[in-house]
Amino acid sequence: MLKFYYSGAPNPTKVALFLEESGLPYEAIPVDTRKGDQHKPDFLAINPNAKVPAIVDGDAVVFDSSAILIYLAEKTGKFLPAKTDKARGELLSWMFFVSSGVGPYSGQSVHFRMYAPEKISYAINRYAFEAQRHFGILEARLAKQKYMLGDTYTIVDMNVWGWARLIPNVLGEGGWAKFPNLKRMVDEISARPAAQKAVTLKDRHQFKAEMDDVAKKAMFGHMSQQVA
Repeated sequence: MLKFYYSGAPNPTKVALFLEESGLPYEAIPVDTRKGDQHKPDFLAINPNAKVPAIVDGDAVVFDSSAILIYLAEKTGKFLPAKTDKARGELLSWMFFVSSGVGPYSGQSVHFRMYAPEKISYAINRYAFEAQRHFGILEARLAKQKYMLGDTYTIVDMNVWGWARLIPNVLGEGGWAKFPNLKRMVDEISARPAAQKAVTLKDRHQFKAEMDDVAKKAMFGHMSQQVA
């Protein structure tokens, strides 16, 4: 059975959404990142980058949420667009738009707004600006069509949903105001039974909730090591 290493963070949650949507059997293995589980040798053997999610499927090991979504979609033949060069080009472009832009900028926006030991206005504004800009690109596309690749629900929509559902955390209160079409899609996906199961997967395990010094040391290595 496929092993799925997860936490309640956005990137594992989008993979959980695919697993629930597809009906693919899996064993959910919690990785408590605030306790430092991601740095243990047995997990580093799976993902040397010490991040979740990751999967082990027989002798295949895959990490990075976009890579996992593509792997699982191709394995099952589900939630993919038409088999044309045009559709595959769009699929890959938007998948990596999320992984190289939406995810990193959203994560850093949350970090500098909520967890940085000092409020640095330049950093807060830069990452919020870039997150908002990327969400704006998604909004413009969804103003023209139901889903990211047209009328078909695909892994691109799951990838977008993972971070977009947390726009109020990324951009603050009122963050949804500029993105009505993106919100429409996010709300539609969030109402799906598979999404509800994906979101509550974290409740199977009692993850550490406190962002104390132990958690910060485990999650933010730069805080204990000066390199510049």
